Amino acid sequence: MSKIEEVRTDMFKAMKAGDKETKESLSMLLAALKNKAIDKRADLTEEEEIQVVMKEIKQTKEALELTPADRTEIIEECTRRLNVLEQYAPKLMDETEIREVIIATLKEVGAEAPTAKDKGRIMKVLMPKVKGKADGKLVNEILTTFMQ
Repeated sequence: MSKIEEVRTDMFKAMKAGDKETKESLSMLLAALKNKAIDKRADLTEEEEIQVVMKEIKQTKEALELTPADRTEIIEECTRRLNVLEQYAPKLMDETEIREVIIATLKEVGAEAPTAKDKGRIMKVLMPKVKGKADGKLVNEILTTFMQ
């Protein structure tokens, strides 16, 4: 079952249950998935579907970060939306798993003692390995700890 079908099914369940917030979040995700498919003019691959979900999560997190603390209704809405969207995202790698991939990549690239100059070369090899599986910002932060 594609993500579009899965989201549509869950959206109908939320409508029948009278869960307005979940229905709205799923409706926005469904629109994003459909728009990506329309832009591509073909069905989305599983990886592309995951990218759309991750993009929606990232945008919601950014909105949450930029929201002033006194706007509690927006904060609550973003938090609810994140809870719904994260159900459709793949499980992200934790720090330990990311460190293992970084260590393997450093060996592969031949950078035992990486410097800031090596970072671009390392990231070019590293990011395809963790794309969609780990937060790029976290990967960058962990890689920086390996730099001298």
